[in-house]
Amino acid sequence: KLVSVLEGEVYDVAVDIRRGSPTFGQWEAVVLSAENKRQFWIPEGFAHGFAVLSERAVFSYLCTQVYLKEFDAGVRWNDADIAVDWPISGPTLSGKDEAAPFLKDIPEDRLPVYLA
Repeated sequence: KLVSVLEGEVYDVAVDIRRGSPTFGQWEAVVLSAENKRQFWIPEGFAHGFAVLSERAVFSYLCTQVYLKEFDAGVRWNDADIAVDWPISGPTLSGKDEAAPFLKDIPEDRLPVYLA
């Protein structure tokens, strides 16, 4: 997916969750804002999360596939094995995000496969 921010500012993170990938569990982050007009590409096989840094934010998502609920999943935002350096400490989370598993607890067959 390609993401950008039309209003406000967010800290946007992508985590490689492709089993067999040489960068499995590693993450990259960028600050996206209406002011900087940056975009961030999250490739297939990467988990995506963000923290809103402004009072409010409006996101734009362009996706390569139609959303299918049966493939919707998540990874715990504060997974110590991933160790994302979030710029906030006590985020407000959705019920889904609060219940998300740690990466090591996700069954291997539920993770995307790295294709070299």
